[in-house]
Amino acid sequence: MRIALYPGTFDPITLGHTDIIRRASVLVDRLVIGVAINRDKGPLFSLEERVAMIESECAKLSEQTGTEIVVHPFENLLIDCAHDVGAQLIVRGLRAVADFEYEFQMVGMNRALDNSVETVFLMADAGHQAIASKLVKEIARLGGDVSKFVTPAVHDALRRRYA
Repeated sequence: MRIALYPGTFDPITLGHTDIIRRASVLVDRLVIGVAINRDKGPLFSLEERVAMIESECAKLSEQTGTEIVVHPFENLLIDCAHDVGAQLIVRGLRAVADFEYEFQMVGMNRALDNSVETVFLMADAGHQAIASKLVKEIARLGGDVSKFVTPAVHDALRRRYA
């Protein structure tokens, strides 16, 4: 069974994330969405809220692709999370060259820890390359329309949070 791990904080999940999830899911039998518990980032949404949003969005994708998609919160090293879920692959989305520089370092460190887990990069769709959760939250906080960047359910959650 081919198992991949797609990690992130997903605060909140965006159309860029769901695009990567959709495309990664056709490459594997099981896709694990690793929701990072990163206390340093001070997420807008709680872990439980992020997990619920991701599960809701991914249920539709799982039905469409026929791939099992599961959500797995984690607070340990990424490579240890990959071991925990049995992943042979780590999926990372790239939007721009700046993303690659950071990801290149991460791959090197992860390979030094365990070179049996491969990292696969998927380029963001051209229509989603500018989407970043941080920017989506900033636009929503300032009253802007983020409906082009997130699903209606996530849009509603952001509106409620910033109301």
